[in-house]
Amino acid sequence: MSKKTVIVLGIDGYLGWATALHLSQAGHAVVGIDSLVRRRWDRECGTQSLIPIKTMPQRVKLWRRLTGHRIDWRPMDLCDARAVTELISELQPDALVHFAEQRSAPFSMVDLPHATLTQVNNLVGTLNLLFALRDHAPKAHLIKLGTMGEYGTPNIDIEEGFLTITHNGRQDRLPFPMQPGSFYHLSKLHDSHNIQFACRIWGLRATDLHQGVVYGNHTDEVAMDAGLSTRFDYDAIWGTVLNRFCVQAALGLPLTVYGKGGQTRGFLDIRDTVACVRLALENPANEGEYRVFNQFTEQFSVKTLAEKVRDARAVHGLATNIVHLPNPRVEREEHYYNAKHQKLLDLGLQPHYLGDTLIESVIDVVERHASRVDPVELEQPNVDWRRGGTANWRKPVKKATVDRDASQRPVVVSSKAPSPTLPARGREKDPTVPARGREKERRVAQTR
Repeated sequence: MSKKTVIVLGIDGYLGWATALHLSQAGHAVVGIDSLVRRRWDRECGTQSLIPIKTMPQRVKLWRRLTGHRIDWRPMDLCDARAVTELISELQPDALVHFAEQRSAPFSMVDLPHATLTQVNNLVGTLNLLFALRDHAPKAHLIKLGTMGEYGTPNIDIEEGFLTITHNGRQDRLPFPMQPGSFYHLSKLHDSHNIQFACRIWGLRATDLHQGVVYGNHTDEVAMDAGLSTRFDYDAIWGTVLNRFCVQAALGLPLTVYGKGGQTRGFLDIRDTVACVRLALENPANEGEYRVFNQFTEQFSVKTLAEKVRDARAVHGLATNIVHLPNPRVEREEHYYNAKHQKLLDLGLQPHYLGDTLIESVIDVVERHASRVDPVELEQPNVDWRRGGTANWRKPVKKATVDRDASQRPVVVSSKAPSPTLPARGREKDPTVPARGREKERRVAQTR
């Protein structure tokens, strides 16, 4: 394997950080770019990662001390065209891994400003990158994080990006028909079209990773030290369904399934995410090629996931209830779903499948950080696809003070020490977390 210069765009995020460590440990020269906007959006929404995460300077310093590998971290906004152009011109990268986008469907559905912010941020950032590559590094390989959500839930098998169609006696291979489910998913689809177009007319090379829902928080690199932790989101804006279920199970709360629970999606372990990116990096697309890999390892319905978490707790004698809430999203709740995902397996991916051990490891993470759980985040979804953000989608400003009242702390229902006690509706305030919700709404044109 030859050493490559790789730019990881969005290095401060959940997947960006884990991927940067994995590629650095594999011997590649990693440059990390991020505007840190995700942390600002946390403050706007009144949310926080369950697992405390260090600042970027602290993270890269610790990584170098532990491994001897240097990650060149640079604060930068991908929507700054001049900065992006100068970066590509200076580094002449072999490859770029593009995570630097607003990635929450609920955030994009709050209202017009948030829908606009999502699409401007995501599309303009990627366009800046494409033009910079055309002019300064046309042979670089762009690895772009897409989403399986671009496809929707068609009543036919989902192919990997393209579909061979026979119509009126003629045949062609065309992009698979897409049915995105939010303004966020639409932004990812528009990205895919822009990247495919740039490959076709400029001869760029790109791999579009249509990724499923990721779970887990530990890779070999992240597990080296608590200071290398990546995010754990469980709230209604940024969180994923398995994280929410594991937090609810750890606190003895019912698992909240939206609608009937038949919504079926592709899922994968974070260890497989970083492995897939590395496989794409080390087996690049050809010049002028736009290729799509469906990046997931298993398919589950939401109801099946809830049952898996319930059953994992039952092994320890802990009863967990499942409740159904009105679905805030506009989506099919019972449908056919069969998506192909062979290409990464052909490149050598060795999947980590979801089992009781993994579920218990996620619940163990929740138990260790239970004082940081906000039970209010686990009650009702606060963004509705038809009506937008509810009155309380954004939390009020609260002063971050120390509250030692134990009655305000969530109570963990641990497999190590079973307890029927439900958590109080409060939380211990963490003095290391900034006061939440302080930033006023920024003008969309000024926001990354």
